[in-house]
Amino acid sequence: MTAVRIRSLEIYHPSHEVDNEYYIERFRQSGVEVSGLLKALGRDKRFVIDSPEENTYTMALEASCKALAAAGLAAEDLDLIIFSSQTPEYLLPSNALKLHSGLGGSKQTMCYDINANCAGMLVAVEQASRTMLSNPRIKRALVVGADHFSVHSPQEPVYHSNFADSAAAVILESQEGSGGFIDSLYQTDTAVIDNSLFPANGLSNLYRGDAAEAQVRFTPFDDSVCVDSAVDSLRELMESNGIRDVEVGAYLFSQFSVGNVKLVSERLGIDGSKVAYVGDKYGYTASNSPFLALHDALRDGKIKRGDYLVFWTVGAGWQNVSMLMEY
Repeated sequence: MTAVRIRSLEIYHPSHEVDNEYYIERFRQSGVEVSGLLKALGRDKRFVIDSPEENTYTMALEASCKALAAAGLAAEDLDLIIFSSQTPEYLLPSNALKLHSGLGGSKQTMCYDINANCAGMLVAVEQASRTMLSNPRIKRALVVGADHFSVHSPQEPVYHSNFADSAAAVILESQEGSGGFIDSLYQTDTAVIDNSLFPANGLSNLYRGDAAEAQVRFTPFDDSVCVDSAVDSLRELMESNGIRDVEVGAYLFSQFSVGNVKLVSERLGIDGSKVAYVGDKYGYTASNSPFLALHDALRDGKIKRGDYLVFWTVGAGWQNVSMLMEY
């Protein structure tokens, strides 16, 4: 039997730290009040890029180097590189190929990008795991999720005041035995398909309008709309695999809203002490947010090998994704 396990996980974020007061004052000057929003979503501080030398790709490269070092591996040991972002630095070539070049990967390494919005890195880990289980040639995979939203959303209060910049890199390894990746579930409902758009008028119109048309356009909606689906899918995922709350080491949920994290936890009746929330210290880091929660839980010794990990996040549009692993 083959198992796909997490061998290492590392993160990178810029050094520039910004607190809530900056955004409250910034948007108040334009007549927009965001203090209540920041409190409701559970923000305190976040890290954002303030240097032209940093971007989505450079953060991804930093996190990847750290993950390889933590695993005691070289880039030549990788059989697969998947990069996930909704704010990639490049469309041509793929950012996975850029990482391959920057890291010095081998000629046999498969490389590609995916975009599943804020669900991106979870989808990438799930897809990499299923690929590794079916393809014996792929023993080790590097999956990276990174976003640089601050530069693309200066006029959007919800995005600009809540989102932050970061990268997370995980190395998956195929091993003999049981455990590792177990199962996943998707639930898709396109009721708010046009509420988050980037670029605002699409790539084909990028050069026909003003600068604002190249940025994020957000139409507010009740973000708790995904809670029902999250509860249903997580309950089905755990029950169908015979996993009880007492066996779970950590719940790694979307860090977009502390309120939604609490609602999902209460509805499922799970141990709240196992539900990781780091959105107050890192801001909302979009595609990789559950993995920043996992990183801190591992660093703090809250998870041990053999514990079950329950993931859930949601992507714009929207799509719920849940995943079960044994660490």
